[in-house]
Amino acid sequence: MNPLLFRVPPLPHYITSGFNQYSPGYQHPNRQHIKVFDLLVVLRGCLYIGEEDRRFTVKAGDALILRPDCHHFGTEGCREETAYYWLHFQTFHDWPALPGSGLDSGSPNEPVGGLPASFFNISSFNLALSQFVTLLQPAKIEELLAQLGQLQATAHLESVRFRQQILFQEILQLLAASVTPENRSSQSTVCAEQAASFLRAHYREEITMAMLGDSLNFHPVYIARCMNKEYGCSPMEYLLRYRIDQSKLLLMQTSFPIARIAEEVGFNQAPYFSSSFMKLEGLSPRQYRQRFS
Repeated sequence: MNPLLFRVPPLPHYITSGFNQYSPGYQHPNRQHIKVFDLLVVLRGCLYIGEEDRRFTVKAGDALILRPDCHHFGTEGCREETAYYWLHFQTFHDWPALPGSGLDSGSPNEPVGGLPASFFNISSFNLALSQFVTLLQPAKIEELLAQLGQLQATAHLESVRFRQQILFQEILQLLAASVTPENRSSQSTVCAEQAASFLRAHYREEITMAMLGDSLNFHPVYIARCMNKEYGCSPMEYLLRYRIDQSKLLLMQTSFPIARIAEEVGFNQAPYFSSSFMKLEGLSPRQYRQRFS
């Protein structure tokens, strides 16, 4: 099953939630186009629910996310007393394109505050949630949902509404951690992520492909292939871009000379730093700094 992909920021936001308890025979209502995502977390018993052509048996410890744009209905009544939490949430992005849409890691050129996002190295990323999943920490999610329920009476207060959003983000984190095995990262993705982590941790140092291969216990050619697949660039290109990103922070936050900034981010020669910066950013380090003066 394709995961639900949410491009963030901004993060999906909490709307409201509640707790239901029903006797045997209860059947989920027939609804369509409810305009919000509906998260169901079953504590006891079992819900039998259909969404379009899909059928779900949601047992205790399971969670199901019903989409805003689909037809939902009960496929049969509960066979035993059933208790579950429900939670409505929404995203600022167009939800019809979410499932299986193949969203990438986000365009670095989306406008932010009148400036391209790349100017501040801001880019969106994907939060992947399984539509149906057996929770790894059901008790923790139940605790958070119970806390949300306790806040309902004071939800008109801004401080409480902020607390609600924080609790909801914790729930999302736990849902993401419960992702089903078929949606977990492949070996090539893990390799690319490990390589990126190494490069980011050691970007001030002189790094070779042989050093990277020895550190990760993967052949350098395989690492390069994985990073090209995951990030669209070679390891050395990734390293160069990250070094430039770090230099942009120093240009904005310090008064260090250009030569020192080049050294701080791993360049041996200031002219090479300046030419690389110009190639990637379209302006010189000095011109970039002047944007903030």
